[in-house]
Amino acid sequence: MAPVFESKQETMTTNKITLTLDDARKIAHDAETEARKNNWAVVIAIVDDGGHLLYLLRLDETQYGSINVAIEKARAAIAFHRPTKVWEENIAEGRLRYLNLPGTLPIEGGLPIVIGNHFVGAIGVSGVRSFEDSQIAQAGIDALES
Repeated sequence: MAPVFESKQETMTTNKITLTLDDARKIAHDAETEARKNNWAVVIAIVDDGGHLLYLLRLDETQYGSINVAIEKARAAIAFHRPTKVWEENIAEGRLRYLNLPGTLPIEGGLPIVIGNHFVGAIGVSGVRSFEDSQIAQAGIDALES
């Protein structure tokens, strides 16, 4: 026998924390500030929890190839709920099977965005060395904590 619920609402709805456009703007602003402080030309991409692009910023003089790289770094970070650096490290250690995981990008610079233990989106940065991309991304995420 199926369980009886007092209301359909209990079984059919849920409350969800989401990343808003204002959140994305704040993250991008602080990431941009970090990039400009270091005179780094980058692309900053922010996606929601489904990997859909919410915000994209391309600083002047950034190569256009970094646009898709930044987006894919963000998508990979949210898809697997971990920084893209994880795959870069695994591959550097010889675990080449990770190259076959669909949706991964083994290049540092993609970080998931977590609010209250909920994965709500991700940021991807591309344009400079990978560890610098990650530094910019982290500055953006730190904006939500301030």
